Amino acid sequence: MRDFVRFCLRFILKLMKAKCIFYFDLKQLPKKGVYVVNHVSYLDPILLFAFLPGNPVFALNGHLFRRHWIRFLMRCADVVTFNPIEPADIKKLISKVDEDRLVVIFAEGRITENGGLMKIYEAPGLVADKSKAPIIPIWIDGPQYGYFSKTKGCLPHRPLPKMRIYVGKPRSFKLKDELRRQRDHISNEVYVILREMGFNINYDPQISLFAQLMKTAKVYSRNGLFSKRPRIIEDVNRKQKSFKDIIMAAYALGRTFKTFTKRDENVGVLLPNAIATVCTFFGLSAYERTPVMINFSVGAKNMVSMCKTAVVKTVITSKTFILKGKLEGAIEELEKAGLKIVYLEDLAKKMPLWRKLGAFISYKIKHVPNKRGGNKKAVILFTSGSEGAPKAVLLTHANLIANVNQLSSIQTVTHKDLLFNALPMFHSFGLMVGMLFPLFQGTRLFLYPSPLHYRVVAELVYELGVTLMIGTDTFLRGYAKIAHPYDFHTIRLMYAGGEAIKQDTRNMWSEHAGVRMMEAYGATECSPVMTANNGIFNKFGSIGKLLPGMEYRIEPVDGIASGGELCVKGPNVMLGYYMPDKPGVLVPPVNGWYHTGDVVDIDEIGFFTIKDRIKRFAKIGGEMVSLNAVQEMVVDAANDHAGEFNYGVVAIPHESKGEQIVLVTNNEKITSSLLHKYVKNNNMSELYLPRVILYHDVPLLATGKTDNVSLKKRVIEELSSTADKAA
Repeated sequence: MRDFVRFCLRFILKLMKAKCIFYFDLKQLPKKGVYVVNHVSYLDPILLFAFLPGNPVFALNGHLFRRHWIRFLMRCADVVTFNPIEPADIKKLISKVDEDRLVVIFAEGRITENGGLMKIYEAPGLVADKSKAPIIPIWIDGPQYGYFSKTKGCLPHRPLPKMRIYVGKPRSFKLKDELRRQRDHISNEVYVILREMGFNINYDPQISLFAQLMKTAKVYSRNGLFSKRPRIIEDVNRKQKSFKDIIMAAYALGRTFKTFTKRDENVGVLLPNAIATVCTFFGLSAYERTPVMINFSVGAKNMVSMCKTAVVKTVITSKTFILKGKLEGAIEELEKAGLKIVYLEDLAKKMPLWRKLGAFISYKIKHVPNKRGGNKKAVILFTSGSEGAPKAVLLTHANLIANVNQLSSIQTVTHKDLLFNALPMFHSFGLMVGMLFPLFQGTRLFLYPSPLHYRVVAELVYELGVTLMIGTDTFLRGYAKIAHPYDFHTIRLMYAGGEAIKQDTRNMWSEHAGVRMMEAYGATECSPVMTANNGIFNKFGSIGKLLPGMEYRIEPVDGIASGGELCVKGPNVMLGYYMPDKPGVLVPPVNGWYHTGDVVDIDEIGFFTIKDRIKRFAKIGGEMVSLNAVQEMVVDAANDHAGEFNYGVVAIPHESKGEQIVLVTNNEKITSSLLHKYVKNNNMSELYLPRVILYHDVPLLATGKTDNVSLKKRVIEELSSTADKAA
């Protein structure tokens, strides 16, 4: 009877586009084990009953077992009622597994309301650990878009979504004996297993960025048969655009770009955060031209240098942007260097009607000029230059797609959300997290051209009802200090990166606006995110846990006893560098490993903590001294947690001690005697005392980080000039 019912259910479900995929030979299926499953709809137990081999035991929570139709369809299955926090129910399942049975447990306990993973209970891990049975992860995808889910309003629903059941390889599960409070970490270990499986299933390394945009548009363009086409993006012009508008503009612009550029050519993009920039980016990408995002905040000389490094012949920009940004001088320098300047306004005036009609037809037939991305060039960005001359970083389609999926596997966003991005797209944080990630997740996006307009940004966040914000410590601190607390009452998630997050910035947001700040860490070379905290994994002061799909190793650093340099490898790691002294010559990372240059420590459950940068250490009298620690000491000595003043610390050569520490600040209350007293009272080494203090402003990069290269150069010049005068 059971087999007949399952046959009928399987037949009906296959007609409803359901399919089960096993990632191992069923002959290797263990006699006993724990199926750990994500939970996306009321159909989940029916799907598993129909497709899983054998006669597994189904542990159903009350919200499922109370449904009469579920009980009716599963009356031939071996079902036990289950409460994940009830010890007696957990013991019952352990005894079932000990009888050489396979048990199905929904790790979240309840159906997801946003489409992603929610709270994970410790019960599946406990059952596997106590019964010494392997875990068999299962990922269900598709039913969250159907009418049997609880994601209405968050995800678009349709009558017959494709449903897939992915059954992963059995894996042993045993907690580390050295872990303290083991039970508190069981749910985290199960979460990691499901998170990794979700990433591996959703990540397509061969799809191109434009094909991914088309794929997302197909899912999110409409939310119901008779609903209006949702508006997905908006900028300061306050004209909302849909996926259709973006894609049609990308078709039209891309075909226009083809008339004056070659395939695989690197094309400069000198534009602010605006819808036109998004359309330009995808227009170039669709027709296999590589956008080179030019940093317009570094001056004309550096802009010319960037174009030479990336072998750029043509730069696309806007007359309106050049006038408002007062970049006429930079354009003149670019033209003198032999670069062709193309203005979007001129292209729009000359665009023939047939090209616009062609764009409309291409959208209707869902034409994708470049479906396969993989390791093809996708974008060229530049390092911040905080520790040296900017290098061009070549990222592929697979790099960016991987990082979007890595981030989505730990942080779920929905169509109900609205992300506010004021970070420039020439910065990897602004491009990937601030533009590609929300667009590929179907999340609404507002683009603002400058993060420095603190009052305007706060007012827009209030007016728009923004739910997601990103930024650096410098900018987020500025918003919190100036804005009214209620301006941010709709914010549910705030991610900070680009620089270390100060504790007082975190406190300010928590106390002032009631917003919990999450910290992430990355580098342009990694597309950029490598580690991140989230609502499930969150440890203040850390940079979170490594994203799925990545490997790491800690290499020892001379003079540093605890921790070492973080090196990473994964699908999001760049294809390579273009160096300023060798334009256009690709320098790939050795064996795929990227050396971050950051000294980190990792705790027993996988949280990373940055101690310092290798280049931010000074060697004084044979001892390694952290320049960031010196700066923190100065801030504490000044009792300046409000950030009213700027501080910069650099190390320069010294004749006898090897190096000497120089402090630069605009706070004239900082004196050598004050610092000496603080060091003495706190039992600190005198090696932390700056030998020289200079009083002037500290140069900053566009991201808000201290420009250590310019600062060190200025310090050396200033001290050399002083020495010459003294002589």
